[in-house]
Amino acid sequence: MIKMNTAEEIKTMVKEKYSKIALQDKDTNSSSCCGATSCCTDVYNIMADNYTDLKGYNPEADLGLGCGLPTQFAKIKKGDVVIDLGSGAGNDCFIAREETGEAGKVIGIDMTEAMIHRARMNVTKLNLHNVEFRLGEIESMPVRANIADVIISNCVLNLVPDKRKALQEIYRVLKPGGHFSISDIVLVGKLPEKIIQTADLYAGCVSGGIPKEEYMSIIKELGFENITVQKEKAVIVPDDILANYLSSDEIKQYKNSGAGVFSITVNAEKKKDECCDKTTCCK
Repeated sequence: MIKMNTAEEIKTMVKEKYSKIALQDKDTNSSSCCGATSCCTDVYNIMADNYTDLKGYNPEADLGLGCGLPTQFAKIKKGDVVIDLGSGAGNDCFIAREETGEAGKVIGIDMTEAMIHRARMNVTKLNLHNVEFRLGEIESMPVRANIADVIISNCVLNLVPDKRKALQEIYRVLKPGGHFSISDIVLVGKLPEKIIQTADLYAGCVSGGIPKEEYMSIIKELGFENITVQKEKAVIVPDDILANYLSSDEIKQYKNSGAGVFSITVNAEKKKDECCDKTTCCK
């Protein structure tokens, strides 16, 4: 077991894991609970939804790492500027590009160089001139304020150590009246400490989540409006995964505790009358 004490340790671990994932195909990633690790004895894809029927879907950009379909709920319009946080190989970006069309723009942001490289290769193959990928962290996005009509993200914020700062950045980058649609992992009840402190399950998005009440409270406290949970589903962690970290008695206790891991898709809006800075308001 690896105990992570600092945000930088978490970020380093996540970068290492997802650099490996970037070099693998979807089938390899889906065959393990943590993408770049082989912690399952059977093939499980315990969180990802099926993208294949969505317009703009590109198999080479789908690494099977999501926990929802945020683009399905994002209400993207023609001409919108869309930002995808933790864009990976570009899957959600290419689907968003189908929605925003030639008149819009899609920006993918990822902190892993290997993912950015793979995404740029994919966009070159697709010859899309209004999709770009930028290296950067969600807590400090490489984009100016008030630029995005829509922000999407798929199973990524749970990997960010400072979720409040990440959501503050989302607020900064959205245009007044803009909105986000984010699929993420949250917790209900208290997970066993052995799971919370496990690096592999953190990178696999299971132990990186925070309590659902806390998650929703941060969004509200930062000033977002019209907050809605568009979809929610339980993430059932198979026993053979849990057995790597818990004894058989501990697994039974966990299952009987009522605690659990959930995937939620949340939508919220930035205030329409929000000022751009201290002296000038957006129109």
